[in-house]
Amino acid sequence: MAQTKFLGYEAKEYLLGVQHLLAMFGSTVLVPLITGISPAVALFTAGIGTLVFHAITGGKVPVFLGSSFAFIAALCTVIQDKGIPYAQGGIMAAGAVYFLFALLAYLVGSQRIRSLFPPAVTGPIIIIIGLSLAGVGICDSLGFLIGNPSTYVFNKATLLNAVIAIITFTCMAEAMNVTRGMLKLIPILLGIAAGYLFCVILDCLGLYIMDFSAIQQATWLNVPYQNGFLSLPKFDLTAMVTIAPVALVTFMEHIGDITTNGAVVGKDFFHSPGLHRTLLGDGVATMVAGFFGGPANTTYSENTGVLATTQNYNPSILRLAAVFAIFLGCIGKFGAILLTIPGPVKGGVELMLFGMIAAIGIRTIAESKLDMTNNRNLSVMAGTFCTGLGLNAIGGINLTFHGINLNISALFVATVVGVLLNLFLPGPRNTKVAEEKK
Repeated sequence: MAQTKFLGYEAKEYLLGVQHLLAMFGSTVLVPLITGISPAVALFTAGIGTLVFHAITGGKVPVFLGSSFAFIAALCTVIQDKGIPYAQGGIMAAGAVYFLFALLAYLVGSQRIRSLFPPAVTGPIIIIIGLSLAGVGICDSLGFLIGNPSTYVFNKATLLNAVIAIITFTCMAEAMNVTRGMLKLIPILLGIAAGYLFCVILDCLGLYIMDFSAIQQATWLNVPYQNGFLSLPKFDLTAMVTIAPVALVTFMEHIGDITTNGAVVGKDFFHSPGLHRTLLGDGVATMVAGFFGGPANTTYSENTGVLATTQNYNPSILRLAAVFAIFLGCIGKFGAILLTIPGPVKGGVELMLFGMIAAIGIRTIAESKLDMTNNRNLSVMAGTFCTGLGLNAIGGINLTFHGINLNISALFVATVVGVLLNLFLPGPRNTKVAEEKK
């Protein structure tokens, strides 16, 4: 029997789109909340940026673009000193830097660039992406504020938050492994629904406080260029020099995310549509976000986790999620509803998603059949692991040069270390299990 479609999508595909929306929602709105940019604008520009990326890459890569964490320090500096419009100009300059990377990838060739990232490098990088986000999931699950050790106190409230997160995580895991049919495709929605319902019950019993004030305070419609929803950019050399170099960091993160996405989907996106097109798509999406007043865009590991969980890799689902994000950005009340999702519920989902990313990194190493008795392979992986996880624990590397602040992410440093070790350590590169062992 043919499935009934509405605007070209089946009912289950709308649910899958909502799952992707929920996966990116928390991280996408967190960056603007930290930097002072409008969360509604961030949702709007994330959706627009995702559609732009898909248009440039021929709709082949199932990714969602959301707010980039790498730009937080630079954005805070510029916004505090000069205001949001000047930060927008800096974001547009960062997007332009991607054009140079895309040109380099086109001239040199994606295969040469890819040869710098063998499984001994990419596997640990993928694992670092997942594990570096694990702290976010733990903090949300327990009710801690990320980066504020004074909140890391275990008490009755912490225990209740943990119970909520465990219930959410368990329901999601059960949905992935026990359910059949369409229910198996929406484990994230089921996990969130179960956790949310549990919180509502606790709220009725007076054991947990649900905050619905955001819904009451929100307007029904966000009007462009009013009340902080969309603004025009201004350009200043200092602001651009502060923000644009961060693209050097996100370039490496882009390669890692596209590698991870390809590992999940089972396709070589370096070959088709090509690294130069994914870089160009990321750059144009970031420029568009800066023009409208949103934070810089980047590919999202959270949505790659959704792909791994549902095993539905249809890129059109991500475009549907982008349309939902644009809708949420424009409808104030609807967007506010998602703000009422309790932190422990989001934390339970995040633990599953981020763990899936790390597991994919392990799978990448296993499927490459690397010889794990070879000291060269172990050295490359050891340097990558310790650099990435160690620097992530201290928030990366913060530099100040002539009044210009630059945050170098742990993932970027780990990538550079892994590539350099693979290039310059003696012995044959990419050593795999010997033929006689196969």
